[in-house]
Amino acid sequence: MLQSSTLKFLTDLVQNNNREWFLENRKRYDDSKADLEKLVGTLITDLGKFHDLGNLQVKDCIFRINRDVRFSKNKDPYKSDLSAGIGPGGRSSGKVDYYLHIQPDGQSFLGGGMWDATAEQLAKYRQEVDYNADELKSIIHDKTFREFFPEISGESLKTAPKGYPKDHPEIELLRRKQLFFIHRFTDKDVTSKDFADSIIKGMKLLKPYTDFMNYILYDANPEAEDIQL
Repeated sequence: MLQSSTLKFLTDLVQNNNREWFLENRKRYDDSKADLEKLVGTLITDLGKFHDLGNLQVKDCIFRINRDVRFSKNKDPYKSDLSAGIGPGGRSSGKVDYYLHIQPDGQSFLGGGMWDATAEQLAKYRQEVDYNADELKSIIHDKTFREFFPEISGESLKTAPKGYPKDHPEIELLRRKQLFFIHRFTDKDVTSKDFADSIIKGMKLLKPYTDFMNYILYDANPEAEDIQL
């Protein structure tokens, strides 16, 4: 569980997103970050019972709260959330892992899936879907999986990707540029004693999908063709 004070800090930060306020409330941020770190530590221990995480440390998972505003119209210096990327290698692994997002007003969620795939990786994904979509579909269409992860996030092409017919039987999956599954938590969920257990339940359900996508995107080496993004 997380403390209600952590959500309160994030709520106040949204209303006071400037450096002066943040420095005045640095202790509140430090306490909130420590609160998240405690939770992530618990998750690493429990996740490690069924997923080889190597020597993953809490510090490898937590994302910075500072925003990169160089190329953004939004110049708020701080994010309105706390977040962590949990999996082998942590937040910077580049692989498909488990993403935990903490944000007040019911915007907290656990998610995982294909998000920042390169053109080469998308080609591998589409080739797999074209040749044999059954394994992927058996995972993401599983009743228990979809009950926990009812929301699919991410972009799709408006038409068929280059090299594939518009009437392909798996055209919806082929059009996907991102395929990210989300389970949302209420603020009451986040501060409940069962929060960590709920996250671990979701991670267990996500693991076959993340394993499949990591194999396709990073481990398998099918011949990839150039595609239209």
